[in-house]
Amino acid sequence: MEKAFRSLVACRETEMQLHVSPSLRHVTLSTGKGFKEFIKVKVGSRRVSYKTLFYTLLFITFLLRFAFVITAIDSLDGEDKCSSLGCMGRRLGPRLWGRRRGSAMVPEEMYQVLEGSDGGKALDVAEIPQSLEKFVAEMKSNRSNAKTFAFKLKAMVELLEQKTRAAKIQEYLYRHVASTSIPKNLHCLALRLAAEHSTNSGARLQLPVPESVPSLVDNSLFHFVLATDNVLAASVVASSLVKNFLLPQKLVLHVITDRKTYAPMQAWFSLHSLSPAIVEVRGLHHFDWFTKGKVPVLEAMEKDQKIRAEYRGGSIAIAQDGSDRPYVVASKLQALSPKYNSVMNHLRIYLPELFPSLDKVVFLDDDIVVQSDLSPLWDIDLQGKVNGAVETCKGDDKFVMSKKLRSYLNFSHPLIAQNFDPEKCAWAYGMNIFDLKAWRKTNISQTYHSWLQQNLKSGLSLWQLGTLPPGLIAFHGHVHIIDPFWHMLGLGYQANTSVEAAEKAAVIHFNGRAKPWLDIAFAQLRPLWAKYVDGSDKFIKSCKIKVS
Repeated sequence: MEKAFRSLVACRETEMQLHVSPSLRHVTLSTGKGFKEFIKVKVGSRRVSYKTLFYTLLFITFLLRFAFVITAIDSLDGEDKCSSLGCMGRRLGPRLWGRRRGSAMVPEEMYQVLEGSDGGKALDVAEIPQSLEKFVAEMKSNRSNAKTFAFKLKAMVELLEQKTRAAKIQEYLYRHVASTSIPKNLHCLALRLAAEHSTNSGARLQLPVPESVPSLVDNSLFHFVLATDNVLAASVVASSLVKNFLLPQKLVLHVITDRKTYAPMQAWFSLHSLSPAIVEVRGLHHFDWFTKGKVPVLEAMEKDQKIRAEYRGGSIAIAQDGSDRPYVVASKLQALSPKYNSVMNHLRIYLPELFPSLDKVVFLDDDIVVQSDLSPLWDIDLQGKVNGAVETCKGDDKFVMSKKLRSYLNFSHPLIAQNFDPEKCAWAYGMNIFDLKAWRKTNISQTYHSWLQQNLKSGLSLWQLGTLPPGLIAFHGHVHIIDPFWHMLGLGYQANTSVEAAEKAAVIHFNGRAKPWLDIAFAQLRPLWAKYVDGSDKFIKSCKIKVS
């Protein structure tokens, strides 16, 4: 029979020809009258001809060869080994009927387990597989059914989610502690400068010198305001501003600080002249209206601190609350930052009172670095608006540049929902042009104080953190959007900030927890700030402040 398949077979009996190629790939049948007679076999006949037997064997041979080829293809595709006729039927059946194998639905009992409606007993932590490898090995060794499979899988995923959440919250707590604590080297710098102030008359110079005092109210000059209690941060802002200014002899920098930092701040700028620029250093205690009169923001801050102490329960209580998502925990921790309870952060709302003789100023935060000449800011037409700022709802950075009013205000509160549009674009503090002349014609300051009181009455439910939310409300309708080139944000939030883009910006802002003077600063961004710190300075060296 084997030789007959490898040669050309010709059957001419009953005028029928069968041509079979050596490889059995091509079969040709030529029918004649004899074949027609063959298929008309009577059922009742008991005689079986050799011709009938031959065709039957030939058909079975082709059928077995076909089954062998299909089985071999499945084996090459990685199917499980199977030699039984039943298994072969499972393989051939879907192909013959045009269906694909493995299309069975997921058992309903698995869905019941995953949805938590099966009423199964919770597993102990020791019974839950700690990794995917252990889970697969356990399922194989125990030959578990679908329900057990789903039950253990659910327990493993839930355990991993709990561990991930705990790790995330722990990270936020550590970063909160690191960002709100005073680093040892900054504390050292303040103490050494305070000591220098008390022993060295050269560290107690009048700033500015008497002949430059008229410049403090000269509106033909470029006036910048910096409010901070951080000496190192102030030195970087001042140095970068003056070094990049086209006409430093026409630059006036007003530095405002609190009582405890006044001596170190005066000592630093007395010993590190920025001439020909003019630098003024004043403490809040030098402003009579601020110390003797009733200042609404101070009263609000006092109430705010009491409410926060009762409402928040401290950073540990926030971290241990299992009901909040990690990013909500991060927001609550950020709200506890001393920065948001510092009067330095509220001072900008008093600029018209602090500088009654000035028409226009640029207000700078202490976590910025100036990289370009800022004198062209005075040429920007604010079109009658009070505040020139960059908006924060458009840009490549989907985290930092995606902020709208709904990002800061609680629109579930009717007082907010009735007065503001949640899709309105937000803007940023950090580098702002303020037209004080236009400001004095508005009720911006009164609006600010009014909304602070409303937030306190509502138990801090209108917004949670910072001075930007009440600022967004108070300056609503009084903001002129300026080119984003002037102010790039987010260098303290994300490590993946483009260094190339940062180098091209006029002002870069390290808003966020990763301040450049902290150990948690992003290594690739820190040099943009550190290059304005003089590593050879005796105070910097003695306090071991990093400059790289």
